Amino acid sequence: MHRTKNDLPEGTRTKIVELLNGCLADAIDLMLRSKQAHWNVKGPTFIALHELFDKVNEEVEEYVDLIAERATALGGVAEGTVQAISKRTSLTEYPVGIADARDHLEALSSSLAAFGKSVRRAIDQAMELHDADTADVFTEISRGIDKHLWLVEAHLQETRP
Repeated sequence: MHRTKNDLPEGTRTKIVELLNGCLADAIDLMLRSKQAHWNVKGPTFIALHELFDKVNEEVEEYVDLIAERATALGGVAEGTVQAISKRTSLTEYPVGIADARDHLEALSSSLAAFGKSVRRAIDQAMELHDADTADVFTEISRGIDKHLWLVEAHLQETRP
């Protein structure tokens, strides 16, 4: 940990930075998954999904930055290398060989849901460590992920008369 005048106890900051780095790994993984879908989606809804997946990527990239900057603000190191992400991500493997729109929608919605669940757990953990500021960062991310899950899942839901 780097020295800081932040008044959270160092033990708390250490635990929070570990929590942040776990979420950072998942967020970077999610960001790359959305780009994978963006690049490779095919089918009659191509342009709509191509643009949607790119929008998801852009917003998740903002969350990546929020998480990493919070870790460093607390005196920690943001672990954003490919090697760190590969070791830390809790998301299941994304199927890289798919092209069908529905397959990407299913895979990305599952990734969004899993990340959303882990972020909600992180909110609780940050509150247990008495770090409302980090919990607030995670709450902002949770709201955004829920919105993107809704937008992606809407393409999977059938309309009923």
